[in-house]
Amino acid sequence: MSSVSAHVALTLAQHVDAVFGVMGNGNAYFLDALERETDAQFTAVRHEQGAVVAADAHYRASGRIAAGTATYGAGFTNTLTALAEAVQARIPLVLVVGDEPTSGPRPWDVDQIALASAVGARTYTVGRADAASTTVIAIEHALTYRVPVVLAIPYDVASIDAGPVPAAPQPRSPAPMEPRGEFAEGMLGEMAQALRDARRPLLLAGRGAWLAGASEPLGALAEATGALTVSTALGRGVFPDTRYDLGVAGGFGAEGAMELVKEADVAVVFGASLNQFTMRFGELFAPGTRVYQVDVAPAATHAHVGGFVRGDAGVVAAALVDRIRVGRSGADAGSAGVAGTWREQVDVAAARAYEAGDDVAPDGRLDPRAAARRIAELLPEDRIVVSDGGHFIGWANMYWPVASPDRMMMVGTAFQAIGQGWPSVVGAARARPESTVVLTSGDGGGLMAIADLESAVRTAGGRGCAVIWNDAAYGAEVHLYGLKGLAKEPMHIPEVDFAAFAGAVGAEGVVVRTLGDLDRLAEWSAQPDDQRRFLLLDLRISPTVVAPYQQEIIRVNS
Repeated sequence: MSSVSAHVALTLAQHVDAVFGVMGNGNAYFLDALERETDAQFTAVRHEQGAVVAADAHYRASGRIAAGTATYGAGFTNTLTALAEAVQARIPLVLVVGDEPTSGPRPWDVDQIALASAVGARTYTVGRADAASTTVIAIEHALTYRVPVVLAIPYDVASIDAGPVPAAPQPRSPAPMEPRGEFAEGMLGEMAQALRDARRPLLLAGRGAWLAGASEPLGALAEATGALTVSTALGRGVFPDTRYDLGVAGGFGAEGAMELVKEADVAVVFGASLNQFTMRFGELFAPGTRVYQVDVAPAATHAHVGGFVRGDAGVVAAALVDRIRVGRSGADAGSAGVAGTWREQVDVAAARAYEAGDDVAPDGRLDPRAAARRIAELLPEDRIVVSDGGHFIGWANMYWPVASPDRMMMVGTAFQAIGQGWPSVVGAARARPESTVVLTSGDGGGLMAIADLESAVRTAGGRGCAVIWNDAAYGAEVHLYGLKGLAKEPMHIPEVDFAAFAGAVGAEGVVVRTLGDLDRLAEWSAQPDDQRRFLLLDLRISPTVVAPYQQEIIRVNS
């Protein structure tokens, strides 16, 4: 007998190799078929939110769509925060859930379609005759629109016989978007001319450029124009030549680098939404900078954009390279040297330097800046960094370089959520089994998701490391609302021994009170991963050191 749930599992497994979740009544038959009849790898997490988070992180780390699964009712509602994050971050994934019977809801059922719709996710419900085709439609929707989808299996059809699994067509992936129409052609010409004439050209790229595979043409465009480059936090590493790269734009950027950005006379933005943090709340570019944007969005996404082309970042970057080279092959050939002088004259390394910080802050606790710098020196080079949300996000983003955008992910920041760090380790570890996965998390988010500390340790093993920035507080709230005079007691957390938590689930925990205590990380990094345990560093940091991006938020909100 091949049940409706088996049709879903067998069809899904043709396109998805990793599934994360918690078993319950609503998905029991689905998981049984997945385990017995497919090669897809199921990884159990301990909270349903972690199922979606892990699938989200898996895609960010690998570019391969993954699935989460939960039961109906309470299991489904536990996924909603993570589902909202995936919608906001434009992450394709499939969430397979049980649902109410076709005969109507029971006392413990909720309107799951309405709840999913409320956070921006579409639901596809399978039946006895269409389970396989509906599964393919759901996958195709997720990939086409880069969004999560919910695939619901009603309780009363989950185990009924649906006959042999029919052949289903492959999901279609959309072709790269080409600029179309006279306006787009004219704007491409204007952008190419502006870059040719620029004395201080700048290219800014985001995660969208990485997803478009635009690294190579962007590198060629930077070379052709002599531009300095800069990226968003989620796009770091997208430019192949780091010699002229200013690092991250916005609040995570070094002050010297951001001053150079303001000197640009022409800036072209690829695959970046220009949110308020990237734009330093409107102060990233100088008033005289001519800003152009290339994106697949229907229109420019910031008021400072003066020219917009809708199209794939890689396609447009390559087209601009061709236009610039053709334009310079004749009478304009001499202007190439003008554009190439700015980046040769500035000291990029000095501009990218961050404050070193002190070994300890005046209150006797670790200065997070010094700790971040030391950790960066000791972590394995082949690393993937996953970040929870909270005040601490500045430290890893500023001080821990990564090789490419798929090696730094911040699951939760799109929806301004905390508590998604531990299950992010699970998804990244399954996606990239050759690399060390490093979690950066605060004590607030670390406690919120503590159930999946066990999942992270079990999945990553010796390839996993967690850094907990333990300031005994919800730091972002302390630094913003505490300064406004609000009561601080709700913002404080009794100091928790995360090292002890680590030992309880089979990991190694180290309480770090001095930079010398980080020597254990050096020893751990030197060991083969099959000879070491998951390492958790419980950093007792000072709550008095405020991250620069947080200072910007304070300034804007004060």
